Amino acid sequence: MGCPQGIDQTGVVTTAPWAAGVGTGIGSLPGTDAVEAATTVFGEFPDLPHLPELPARGLGADIVGRTAALLVDLAVEFVPSGYRVTARPGLDHRRASDLIRRDLDAIEEVVERTGKPPVLKLQLAGPWTLASGIELPRGHRVLTDRGALREFAESLAEGLTRHVAEVRRRTGTEVVVQLDEPSLPTVLAGMLPTPSGFGMVPAVTEPDARDLLATLVDAAKAATGHPVIVHCCAPQPPIALLHQAGAGAMALDVSLLDAKLYDQIGEAWDSGVALFLGVVPSTDPREPVTVRSAAEPALRLVDRLGFARSILAERAVATPTCGLAGATPKWARRAMALTRDVAKAFVEPPESW
Repeated sequence: MGCPQGIDQTGVVTTAPWAAGVGTGIGSLPGTDAVEAATTVFGEFPDLPHLPELPARGLGADIVGRTAALLVDLAVEFVPSGYRVTARPGLDHRRASDLIRRDLDAIEEVVERTGKPPVLKLQLAGPWTLASGIELPRGHRVLTDRGALREFAESLAEGLTRHVAEVRRRTGTEVVVQLDEPSLPTVLAGMLPTPSGFGMVPAVTEPDARDLLATLVDAAKAATGHPVIVHCCAPQPPIALLHQAGAGAMALDVSLLDAKLYDQIGEAWDSGVALFLGVVPSTDPREPVTVRSAAEPALRLVDRLGFARSILAERAVATPTCGLAGATPKWARRAMALTRDVAKAFVEPPESW
């Protein structure tokens, strides 16, 4: 079976660069060894590996620190309240940049040893998660200042473009980008606390949130030539907004999707958007997990939406429910293997299904 097809906002059919029946990871893994992590990911997800993120390495290895290191002509430092804009790159910023270089060195080494995959997935914080996780010099969050927000978005778009180009140069692979927006529902709901903790940052309107996200989606699409994945594993992900912003794929935790979202999910899926379905627990489970039990939430979702189950082969990618940084190394490996097996079962379901 060939590559899944999607339809962009202009109605033009686009072909996703990943094949049917593949699984992949969301991003993070336990541990601190970049070469070991890359070797594991390429072994478990040979058709759609992702650049591993290792937050256990500490400052600069988290989602905000990693992405901030890619900003062009903007720098951050770490203060007691978190990341803050600074006039010039210091030790904190250089550390984050160095961690990214080590990750790319590791990926390049594994590609030289094992051969290049069909496509490699990169993950970055989306503009709203980044702007909510960094403070301006006076302590307010970046997203509270329209000028600063626009400047950060432009800088991130340029940094993303350079990052994609470097990965391509080092590995010779096709690249897809995943924008992580775990903070977006909180931003939309006006539930993001101010740095002082005594108030809340005013809610961002959906049109403003959509338009800014769309600028980064467009930048990533232009840099890669491929559909862009937007990941939000928070409860009540804004499906319609992500769709309207131009996401060619959405990565979601299936266990958090309730009936209120079904119409939005169905409309997006029916229009050709691919769904990266988080079905395998991202932390060590209390009960044994089988391919069938992991796939069951995806099967129920398809049935409730009224689609034929063949849509899982046509426009779905299996993933863990979120990043695996909180898992034990043993479960992280098992979760990746289960994810790969679930993805194969989407294409060739057992007779018992």
